[in-house]
Amino acid sequence: MLTSWLRAPLAALAFCAAAWTATEASAQANLTSPTLNQIRQRGTLICGVNAQTPGFTTIDSRGEYRGMVADLCRGLSASIFGDATKVRFVPLSFATRFTALNAGEVDLLFLTSTMTVLRDTTLGLRFVEPYFYDGHGFMARRDANVQNVRGLAGATICLNPGTTNEQITAEYFRSQNLQFRPVLLEQNEQVLAALSAGRCDAFGFDASGLAAMRSALPNPNDWVILPERFSKEPYTAVIRRGDERWFEILRWFTFALIEAEEQGVTAANAEEMRRTSQDANVRRLLGAVPEVGQGMGLDPAWAFNAIRAIGNYGELYNRSLGPTTPLAMPRAQNEIWTRGGLLYAPPFR
Repeated sequence: MLTSWLRAPLAALAFCAAAWTATEASAQANLTSPTLNQIRQRGTLICGVNAQTPGFTTIDSRGEYRGMVADLCRGLSASIFGDATKVRFVPLSFATRFTALNAGEVDLLFLTSTMTVLRDTTLGLRFVEPYFYDGHGFMARRDANVQNVRGLAGATICLNPGTTNEQITAEYFRSQNLQFRPVLLEQNEQVLAALSAGRCDAFGFDASGLAAMRSALPNPNDWVILPERFSKEPYTAVIRRGDERWFEILRWFTFALIEAEEQGVTAANAEEMRRTSQDANVRRLLGAVPEVGQGMGLDPAWAFNAIRAIGNYGELYNRSLGPTTPLAMPRAQNEIWTRGGLLYAPPFR
């Protein structure tokens, strides 16, 4: 029979063992992602996009998805499968995107979706890491000689329903005790038609979207983007709540593209730098040492595969939005932090 002085330590040891087992089981569960498992079993990443946003996602004459967001989806596919082609695009409207994600129709949204506190806390969704910083503005007819947004008092303004732009426009005009006539159109093709036909005097949208829409109009020079900005619009990937590992993968995927630009890693030199670089951060980023990828349940070459497929953040931006494109948008706040922008990746260690 055990004495009382022996029973107490044994009971404590048993309790600690049980607690350790429970903690280990919880940690192991956190290493897995139901979403990632489903993607791997299916063999395809399903990306929800808006296919009518030049610079971000459009469909070309061959039926191929083009733009910054389309490339982000391909890069994520390369991270998961080592193959940038294993992605299926699902075009969604701004009004239906969150419903489609919650219903499981897509694995994530890579639309121009703004993170806000209410969206992030009340929709059952998680907004990940900003991949683009924007702000709400207005585009008006040049011949209207409007110098600022107050000059749009009484104007007819096209807006997309279910967006922050609709809310921001209403709040601004109400705060200034000004009137306007909203025309709510769900599809950007409808907005283009309305602007071309003179049905709307102006369009309220994020600045990048205004530049995209202007480039798609028959006579872009007939329209001017007013200089004021009325909001912060950080665009992020959006996923369903409850899959922390999937959240981590998406967040660090975005960081990897930013870190690659800072470190000078490009699509063209990624393979050589993986082989020859002595920089510890670069070696971890490119999977020359395996712990980062292993820690997320991915191949050690996950970031290397993405960068080799779509390039670093700067390459991605310049290809779709930069000075040689119809949008010709300056980097501004979308520069990396070492050049005065907001893009900053935590250390890869």
